[in-house]
Amino acid sequence: MSARRARAGRSFLLIAPLVAFLVAFFVWPLFSMMSQSVSDTAVLRLLPQSAQVLAGWDRKSPPTPEMQAALIADLKAVDDQQALGDMVRRLNSARSGFRTLMSKTTAALADPAGPPADLVSVDKRWNKPEFWLAIADALSPLTDRNLLAAVDLGRNADGHIEQLPPDQSVNRVILVRTFWISALVTFACMCIGYPYAIIAASLTGWKRDLMLAAVLLPLWTSLLVRTAAWFILLQEKGLINDLLQWLGLTSAPLPLIFNRTGVIIAMTHVLLPFMVLPIYSVLITIPKNLMPAAASLGAPPLRAFLRVLLPLSLRGVASGGLLVFISAIGYYITPALIGGPGDQMISSIIAFYATGSANWGMAGALGVVLLIATLALYTVYARLSADEPGRR
Repeated sequence: MSARRARAGRSFLLIAPLVAFLVAFFVWPLFSMMSQSVSDTAVLRLLPQSAQVLAGWDRKSPPTPEMQAALIADLKAVDDQQALGDMVRRLNSARSGFRTLMSKTTAALADPAGPPADLVSVDKRWNKPEFWLAIADALSPLTDRNLLAAVDLGRNADGHIEQLPPDQSVNRVILVRTFWISALVTFACMCIGYPYAIIAASLTGWKRDLMLAAVLLPLWTSLLVRTAAWFILLQEKGLINDLLQWLGLTSAPLPLIFNRTGVIIAMTHVLLPFMVLPIYSVLITIPKNLMPAAASLGAPPLRAFLRVLLPLSLRGVASGGLLVFISAIGYYITPALIGGPGDQMISSIIAFYATGSANWGMAGALGVVLLIATLALYTVYARLSADEPGRR
């Protein structure tokens, strides 16, 4: 028993670096992203006294003097202007007008002549229950607000989930655009990759090696370098437009950059290996005498392909399609450099929330939506990639 435990201990020590790496660079970032999407402490950490008083409020009657006094005490105790700005942004997103209201209130509280007697004397809006409702709802340390907003939903004054107004409903449009562009790229990779894989599987020796090397070559080059190369090739004075005009196929440069056409071309080139290799790995396992056998039985080439080769290779096509689609929905660099404003995908919006507006909650919520979609697709891919019963 002790010898078995010693072997188990040594085995664990061998995989401990890998486990530590996965925890530090995979599990922990995912956990942090998911916790950010449901965390909402921007208001609670600055208004502790208000949280205690508002716990007994019926959420309908006008604000009591105790509520106003607690809020005044909390605001006077704030010494972190960045935290105050985060709280104001959170409240203003829940109730329009909070930015000007809080600015006016904090200025009145900082008046050397003395603080006001109550908040209503500073601004009449403090007498409206809806502003206090926004504070009460924001005092919970956990919220589903970001997750709902990620799919253009929100809660009304009664707490029921409803569709956000049209001027605030943008995330769902961008998600649909992301999936649509990914589907187009997957279809383009399938149209190019399937014939290429068939040709590569039918060859032998150095010819097959050369075709596989041509597919693998993009994987040996940086994604940024490949995208920058397409940025040059697709310009109006780029190589592609010059070649088309030299051949007489076009009389003027084609719009191939800063639009969806350029995005699909560049992404197809980058993701093509993920389509070719799964299909190729399935095709080389299919006996080569099946197509000649179908021809000997009188089947024309097209019918033999549709009835024999295509059904046997669909497993590789499905696996390659899912791999390409999963990779495409998370693309950021290529749409950012090659596409226009209407071609940006969900990764660009996540980057904007994270770095542009410092809204980590929304960035995390959109990341969770993307993660759920990826995991669902990966589950399908894992089922397709698993060995079928009795295959061996």
